[in-house]
Amino acid sequence: MLKSSAGCSFAVAMNSIECTKQKIRAIVARSTVPEDPLHSSNTREWLLKLKPDADEALQIAALGHDIERAFEKRKVKRADFSDYDAFKAAHARNSAGIIVEIMRECGVSEHMIEDVYHLVCLHETGGDKRSDIIKDADSLSFFEVNVPLYFQRNTWEEAKWRCIWGYKRLSENVKPFVLTISYRSKGLKTLVKQAIDETINEGS
Repeated sequence: MLKSSAGCSFAVAMNSIECTKQKIRAIVARSTVPEDPLHSSNTREWLLKLKPDADEALQIAALGHDIERAFEKRKVKRADFSDYDAFKAAHARNSAGIIVEIMRECGVSEHMIEDVYHLVCLHETGGDKRSDIIKDADSLSFFEVNVPLYFQRNTWEEAKWRCIWGYKRLSENVKPFVLTISYRSKGLKTLVKQAIDETINEGS
């Protein structure tokens, strides 16, 4: 039985979106950063907690916001930047560009491609209602998924500094969610608490 043209268009759109998601998951799974695959899916989970009706563009952005780290020859290196924020901005643009390539390969509409590109470019800083949601989901996932391994790989001061940076970028109404995240390591609990307390005291 022939489908209506509207039905065909809907099916094609869904296939292109699923194609994009599958490619992103497969690429992120190859990242040499051990927490990247879980961080990708967990950021999407936080997105859906913050915005249960999140559309496909937001979900794709959540899944692929750090995808450039899976490309050893293309990824941005922190050592090449004297300023951390400049490094993060370059990382975001690089990831956004890679996602555009994937979405075009999958036949996603240019309108959605532009939306996802914008979201991923701003996932570190936010700046509007939609990119703020991606920023907050990413930050919350950092505290839940990334912090334990980041703590293992870095010094106490570096890990605390990164937690302070991550906590500051959270929207005020989302910051309480960090307190709901539990850690097995007593040292890690202390570090995160110190980071939050220093941030609060700095702002008072």
